[in-house]
Amino acid sequence: MLDALQYYGAAVATLAALIVALDLGRGITGWGFVLFVTSSIALIAWGFLQPDSEGIGWQNVALLAINAVGVYRYLIRKKTPN
Repeated sequence: MLDALQYYGAAVATLAALIVALDLGRGITGWGFVLFVTSSIALIAWGFLQPDSEGIGWQNVALLAINAVGVYRYLIRKKTPN
């Protein structure tokens, strides 16, 4: 189970980074942030369940908050007109 959390977190974070970097539009970028959120959750669990890996867990607590802002900005908040 721990290996699955670790590899899921790493693979999905890589895919999410590619999606965000491609900048294919607000909706798709927002779903990239949703993937980042799931990656962070997996790596939080892995970090706190795996001995001597709490640093990754705490890093992903911070990244989860940042990624939640991305989900809000790109999927929830209405873009204000200029």
